[in-house]
Amino acid sequence: MLYFINQKGPFTEGIFRKSPSIKSCRALKKKLNCGDTVNLNEEPILVIASVLKDFLRNIQGSIFSASLYDKWLDVIDQGNEDDKIKATQRLLDQLPRANVVFLRYLFAVLRNIEQHSSSNQMTAYNLSVCITPSILHLPNSGSSELGNFTKKVTRSLILMPCGAESPS
Repeated sequence: MLYFINQKGPFTEGIFRKSPSIKSCRALKKKLNCGDTVNLNEEPILVIASVLKDFLRNIQGSIFSASLYDKWLDVIDQGNEDDKIKATQRLLDQLPRANVVFLRYLFAVLRNIEQHSSSNQMTAYNLSVCITPSILHLPNSGSSELGNFTKKVTRSLILMPCGAESPS
């Protein structure tokens, strides 16, 4: 899925933001969950992106680990970029290796999409608004807290330098 999003996403306006057909998303999820052979070349890219977001939302405890939630928020409040990078690396070291590998690929795809934001309208801010709720789950919280959290994270992501490294 990441491969197809990386190939087509940068040239698709509103990737991760526009809503595809719910019926198409359900059909693709059903095929994937049943282990059926799926030709993603035949699937609309917006459907693939939506199913990926759903997959990310349904990772138990989140890809960033809900148990580290408060520590991830603390990174945002770090004073300078060097401190943020060091704190992020310490947290990444606490994640399962599979999560870190997946995040490396995911962030590379997101960066590729952002680099084409003049044509796809998906700036770092827009991507963060669309993806953040799917990759860091709030432990037992309501929607107002989600909105505040999303604003805080997107503000932090906008301030990151364009050449910032993907998680390593």
